[in-house]
Amino acid sequence: MKAVDILNYKGFMGSVHFSSEDDVFFGKVEGINDLITFEGKSVDELKKAFHYMIDEHIKDCERENIPIEKSYKGSFNLRLTPELHRKAFIAAKTQGYTLNAFVKKAIEQNLELVQ
Repeated sequence: MKAVDILNYKGFMGSVHFSSEDDVFFGKVEGINDLITFEGKSVDELKKAFHYMIDEHIKDCERENIPIEKSYKGSFNLRLTPELHRKAFIAAKTQGYTLNAFVKKAIEQNLELVQ
């Protein structure tokens, strides 16, 4: 899986992409309820635009008295092939876990590797 270039500012994450057709860097703020995009002709412009949009988002949320960040429920749908689902179920049961606990443990272990 390809890693995505990201920017971080004040706890917010922005994905970063480049359009060779338009000769511009662009991105989207991830993990919030609103759709916020930003762009720049250079990396410096891109970062400044990202920071500006985050600052504006925070001001807007405070003014409208709405949560600044997206709230996560703690549950999500996971789509697997039937074969992978079967293998995960068998591995979970073999190790004495529910499938949910097995997937949770796998995610936690993977997160330890990237921190």
